[in-house]
Amino acid sequence: MTTEITKTTAPGTPGVLPLPERPARIATAAAALATAVSTGLAWTWSNDFPGELTYYGSPAGLQLLTLVGGVLTLLLAAAGLGIRGLQWLTPGGRNAPVLLAALATFAATWFTLIAIAVQLGGLVNLEPGGFLAGVTSLLTLLAALGLPADHAPDTPPKDAWQRFTAALAATPVKRRTRELPGWAEILIIAGAFAAGLLAFTYGIDTDDGAPFVGYLLFMVIAIPALNRAGLIKRLTELTHAHRGPALCAAFIAAASFPFTQDTDQYTIIGANILIFATVALGLNVVVGLAGLLDLGYVAFLGVGAYAAALVSGSAESALGIQFPFWAALLTGAAASLVFGVLIGAPTLRLRGDYLAIVTLGFGEIFRIAMLNLNGTTGPDVTNGAMGIPNIPNLEIFGFNFGEPHDILGIPVATYGNYYLLMILVTAFVVMVFRRAAASRIGRAWIAIREDETAAIAMGINSFRLRLMAFALGAALAGLAGTVHAHVVTTATPEQFQFAGPQPPNSAFLLAAVILGGMGTLSGPLVGAALLFLIPAKLDFLQDYQLLLFGIALVLLMRFRPEGLIADRRKQLEFHETGQLDVPDQRLPDADATIGVTKAKA
Repeated sequence: MTTEITKTTAPGTPGVLPLPERPARIATAAAALATAVSTGLAWTWSNDFPGELTYYGSPAGLQLLTLVGGVLTLLLAAAGLGIRGLQWLTPGGRNAPVLLAALATFAATWFTLIAIAVQLGGLVNLEPGGFLAGVTSLLTLLAALGLPADHAPDTPPKDAWQRFTAALAATPVKRRTRELPGWAEILIIAGAFAAGLLAFTYGIDTDDGAPFVGYLLFMVIAIPALNRAGLIKRLTELTHAHRGPALCAAFIAAASFPFTQDTDQYTIIGANILIFATVALGLNVVVGLAGLLDLGYVAFLGVGAYAAALVSGSAESALGIQFPFWAALLTGAAASLVFGVLIGAPTLRLRGDYLAIVTLGFGEIFRIAMLNLNGTTGPDVTNGAMGIPNIPNLEIFGFNFGEPHDILGIPVATYGNYYLLMILVTAFVVMVFRRAAASRIGRAWIAIREDETAAIAMGINSFRLRLMAFALGAALAGLAGTVHAHVVTTATPEQFQFAGPQPPNSAFLLAAVILGGMGTLSGPLVGAALLFLIPAKLDFLQDYQLLLFGIALVLLMRFRPEGLIADRRKQLEFHETGQLDVPDQRLPDADATIGVTKAKA
């Protein structure tokens, strides 16, 4: 396969600092190497700061971030020196990724040093290795600021801030590269997913508080560095060319997570992330494909959870029956599908804000109905606010999910079993979403989303197709709700609110779809993972989580309204043609297109 990669144009804007390019690049590489070496020294003498930063020759904790950042900066800087074999690291830009990598390393290092000084009571708690890391990371950033911009901006920069923002931009130009064998491309895909597993495992295993904030700070800057370098675009092209191996690699990487954990401390977070992500993917069918704003979607998760709780053999269940897992799974999905059709049939003739208000009302009606079915204000079905507790653990073919097991000789904790089960459920939902989005019905949903009036004029039955989207999304939510009820072992009304301090709720589900990227496959998965993991790891900011969440959404809507992982249509919708990062996504010139058409005629 021959891949199209990019190479930057001749630099037209000097760096923030007046330094020649080659000396600045050499200085950046040397300082980055020194920064990486400093992680082999002790940064503090006290064990009170989490992460074991007191040993020599054994980087640990937040030192690993500085080590990774230093090595990444070194490689990206060396790629611009013409070293053979490293030039493939920067197909999208030579200087912007170096500056971003240096900035990520500096931010993670200095945050760690400041956190040590604040938490332990002064700079006296720093060892010489910490001071060395601070100095070398600062020198790395200063040297990187001397690199020129990858391209000349439309308007000449007038001050240092404008030169800094210009240095972070990269305008690539196409260049054809040497063809790689198929097995090499598959190995690159496997290595990328393995690296993603390591990054996720490190983040979820990081201690709450300052260590996780440092990890988050590093990743927020390091990922754009890889994007500016063009590596993420190249990986995307490879996964599109090898969809089967890419999906297998993603499945294996995700399924390997519980084998890296010894206890249930973080596997329960992983299981809940998958449940949240699966429900968000079902909502993506309704919002992302069909364009229906559903503000009460979490109610379908609740319908599936309550249906499974009633037929799973709980002592508090009003029905007093116990179905096998497959029957309980179908019961939850079928109940949600029926409710989706019953609610959607009379309401989907509405559009826009009216539909959103009706679905919001349905979500609140469901929660209040579950409260009133307590034997006093209504039939005794759900035990009211007490819910249905003591839901027994799943057992499939003699495999009890509530007990630890050894799989392939590796011990897997209780919630690791549910995590592996949710991997299978998520894989099924992903398959359904892909098939639906690529089908004629999926294309009709997209047509309705873009312009319903034009779609109707082309003969599309808008009401029937919107009802199908509503029913399919509800069924997928009920499927996840069945497993959710067994993971949390209870079903209560307060779990299924429009907005609350913890996901899943309708507001967070909708935010996950928008944050990740509406209409895409991986976007809601990434958005759901972030929105569940970050609040779970930042409990000390519980009083300010909603404030920070709102600020993050405002910034996202301002700087990346199409979401973290956006498709081409959304990029063209929210950005002007000249603002797109990927040149082959630019709209063709109208006059040129007309001329080519006439020539062919």
